[in-house]
Amino acid sequence: MKIIVRKPTAAEIKTAQAWPVWTKEPSNFKWHYDERETCLIFEGDVLVKAGSETVNFKAGDLVIFPEGLDCEWHIAGAVKKHYNFG
Repeated sequence: MKIIVRKPTAAEIKTAQAWPVWTKEPSNFKWHYDERETCLIFEGDVLVKAGSETVNFKAGDLVIFPEGLDCEWHIAGAVKKHYNFG
């Protein structure tokens, strides 16, 4: 399962601004995605490990987590993101 990290388009940024906001202080935790999540990071520095895959993302990135993913989050800088499931 691949985590996608890329720069969003202007249209994606506009759409994401209507999504709910999630914040989290620096921490480490395990997470399972029951459904696909798309998020726009507007603060923070995060490293996510999923099996042999490791991705890093920060403010300005669009991240897509696939359904069924088991991973571990390592938040180095407090994160703030817009998110959407489905």
